[in-house]
Amino acid sequence: MSPKEQLEILRFASIDFNSEAELLAKLERGQPLRIKYGADPSAPDLHLGHSVPMRRLKQFQDLGHQIVFIIGDFTARIGDPSGKSKTRPMLTQEQVEENARSYAAQVRKIVDMERAELHYNSTWLNALGVDGMLKLCSFYTVARMLERDDFSKRMKEEVPISVVELLYPLTQAYDSVAVRADVELGGTDQLFNFLVGRDIMRAYGLEPQVVMTWPLLVGTDGTDKMSKSLGNYVGITDAPQDMYGKLMSIPDAAMPMYYELLLNRTKAEVAAMVAEIEAGVLHPRQAKSDLARAIVTTYHSAEAGAAAVAEFDKVFSQRELPTELDDILVSRGEFEGDSIWLVKVMVAAQFVASNGEARRLIKQGAVKLDGEIITDEMAQLALQGGEVLQVGKRRVGRVVLQ
Repeated sequence: MSPKEQLEILRFASIDFNSEAELLAKLERGQPLRIKYGADPSAPDLHLGHSVPMRRLKQFQDLGHQIVFIIGDFTARIGDPSGKSKTRPMLTQEQVEENARSYAAQVRKIVDMERAELHYNSTWLNALGVDGMLKLCSFYTVARMLERDDFSKRMKEEVPISVVELLYPLTQAYDSVAVRADVELGGTDQLFNFLVGRDIMRAYGLEPQVVMTWPLLVGTDGTDKMSKSLGNYVGITDAPQDMYGKLMSIPDAAMPMYYELLLNRTKAEVAAMVAEIEAGVLHPRQAKSDLARAIVTTYHSAEAGAAAVAEFDKVFSQRELPTELDDILVSRGEFEGDSIWLVKVMVAAQFVASNGEARRLIKQGAVKLDGEIITDEMAQLALQGGEVLQVGKRRVGRVVLQ
């Protein structure tokens, strides 16, 4: 494939591209490029939002280029300030190591790690020492660092910025020096960090990396970016039925973005689909089902995708119970006399994170016991075992007394 043909494929759906001319020049040399992607293991799970730039990595890999995947076990302890309104608490080394192991396993669902380089940035950042860190810091000014939106907003609002946060873009930039990156890619929130990488590479006498970013995937709420902390995420290791159910809950307005970023549909293809929906030729639910099934197939199998469709239709269209119900283990020791508070059962089932959330869902009429809606937040249940508890559309289990 010619360099120009490669460029056309690689630029798909990108937002920032600094610069196309530089990438084309690198491609025209006819040598495999070193494509850097870094991920800080600040949480143990990857979700579909993370998969957007990783799918671009796979495209580079399929075109014969070398993927350089960096797990930021050093930088994770600092915490990326991108998009943060306050200083993040520092993770312990143990937390970082546990999350890093989980990351490496999950990345293999998207990228062929047998043909990729895998590095931990503590390897070179620990080796820098005081002298090396002072040299690195000398290449950048505080004024330039405070130009980034996150910091300038916090300065105006008089929200503290720790000195260690100022080091984050520099340490991430040094990763590019260490691996001699030709290209770095990620989400749009990483643009400032990537551009610092270009400057630092020049300072060390290297050719600057090309920077490419893609949009941040909106979460299942259709409003905020996908995030585990917001609860609007779809994990790439979610069970097929859970993955399908979460995707069926996204607003119709979010479908075009999901089709483009997660299934590589062109803008023309997405526009044609939207036109069919508006004309009544294609029902939005069918379009969403096709999307959900394709994503389940990607991360599991075609059989799992078909089974998820059938199970969802059985439970939500035909109003039947799932084929398999998880056990809700309830201790008899929690009973007061012959009954137990409904809220305790919901917490025991891990259907809610707190008593407060349980009370709210009960008052909203989102809780059923054996098909009967319960709206009394103080309800006491005389459980015998075998009852079916349902919270919302996807959380359902059978009571087992212990």
